[in-house]
Amino acid sequence: MAWDVLSMIGTIAFAVSGAIVAMEEEYDILGIYILGIVTAFGGGAIRNLLIGVPVSALWEQGMFFQIALLSITAVMLFPNRLLKHWQRWGNFTDAIGLSAFAIQGALYATEMNHPLSAVLVAAVLTGSGGGMIRDVLARRKPLVLRSEIYAVWAILCGLAIGMKIAVNSFELYALFAIITALRVLSYTYKWKLPTKRLGT
Repeated sequence: MAWDVLSMIGTIAFAVSGAIVAMEEEYDILGIYILGIVTAFGGGAIRNLLIGVPVSALWEQGMFFQIALLSITAVMLFPNRLLKHWQRWGNFTDAIGLSAFAIQGALYATEMNHPLSAVLVAAVLTGSGGGMIRDVLARRKPLVLRSEIYAVWAILCGLAIGMKIAVNSFELYALFAIITALRVLSYTYKWKLPTKRLGT
């Protein structure tokens, strides 16, 4: 049950995120749908390739594709005056997607009895892969590669699940809430990882 709910939350959040970025970049209607779908399912496709799941497994998620399409359509029908607040709400939906999909990816890897290293990779790629593809297609600097803390939260999800700290549904929902809150705090207060710059 937790798996399905988190998958649904992540799909909606990232589909909306991709659609709004496409609208910001003034893509046409087809471009909006493509970027929304790629954002929602890109991370899962990359994860499947790396942990040995057939990519064709994505096509078995018919219900989630329908949910993504409905979410994108709903965003397109929103009045422009509401979409202008994307910067505030967009970061929040992205935080939800990151948390939900990182947990889902880690669960996927543990279900296949992969080691902790694979669980961490699955969490990071599922949580941030779709957003990276979205940003690249929109010609933006990928959010996960900026100094603002992002992928670290996906790693924490992988550790909590891979080390059996979060196992049952209640613990998984609590982890989802904590990681989402940490991501919100990190962009609100501009928490950053150390950087090293080359002098000119």
